[in-house]
Amino acid sequence: MKSFTYQKAQSAAEAVAAASRHPGAKFIAGGTNLLDLMKLEIETPVHLVDVNGLGFDRIESLPDGGLRIGALVSNTHLAADQRVRRDYGVLSRALLAGASTQLRNKATTAGNLLQRTRCPYFYDTNQPCNKRVPGSGCSAIGGFSRQHAVIGASEACIATHPSDMAVAMRVLDAEVETMRPDGSARVIPIADFHRLPGNAPHIDTTLEFGELITAVRLPKPVGGRQIYQKVRDRASYAFALVSVAAIVQVDGRGRVAVGGVAHKPWRVEAAEQSLPSGAKAVCDQLFSTARPTHENAFKIALTQRTLAAVLADGRKG
Repeated sequence: MKSFTYQKAQSAAEAVAAASRHPGAKFIAGGTNLLDLMKLEIETPVHLVDVNGLGFDRIESLPDGGLRIGALVSNTHLAADQRVRRDYGVLSRALLAGASTQLRNKATTAGNLLQRTRCPYFYDTNQPCNKRVPGSGCSAIGGFSRQHAVIGASEACIATHPSDMAVAMRVLDAEVETMRPDGSARVIPIADFHRLPGNAPHIDTTLEFGELITAVRLPKPVGGRQIYQKVRDRASYAFALVSVAAIVQVDGRGRVAVGGVAHKPWRVEAAEQSLPSGAKAVCDQLFSTARPTHENAFKIALTQRTLAAVLADGRKG
């Protein structure tokens, strides 16, 4: 691990100011992903700004019927909250499908959104990786690609985003609240929060340097049956081959977001108009521009079968 300096921020304004003063600084809360990456020297921040204790650990009901989830709310607390379980069941189920109990106890809402890919080439510092070292190449292209993206990838990167929670947030149309380095507030729709790789795969989100997530806002519940289905190689402590987050109404209409297939949670709102026609019609539109490898083309058919099972379950009411 590379040497670094550390400070514990006393306010959000102090945190963003401190990060802005140190190029290469990182915020740290639970640290469940960042510390692993620092030990491997994949992440080498020169300065850590501890944001624990800033009061962002509460879940608050909003006047419009939605919820405001503090950035430091743990995954365990969020999944267990009565309001989340009642009105945003897809989110609770997605959180419980991720990681392990020990990690969920420590991992935070903001950290979950910011976790980095689990591509094995990203973690292997002996292999070229544009996400780790821009311009070095992508070892996954032409390499072992079973776990990788089938859509939204580029010639520079075919990694996938690992979060289960983010897929549920995408289907719920969540919004991310932040504080910029100048102290101003910003609200980022979850659809715009994560980036596709393009020619800069090392940039995962649309956050500015030094911008701090303060909360995630969920809109008023939309009703319907909410389901999260994750398909993985083993029953626990594994990332998704594919996952489906869905909200299904009794008339067959609804929303769908897919995980494990792209650099960000994948949702095509226009495809949702085809939900009453079934999973194939939806997936034909979801993957209309897909470019799978010979090793991961199965993900398209797997998503279709998973979505078909989710829709059948959803229509039971």
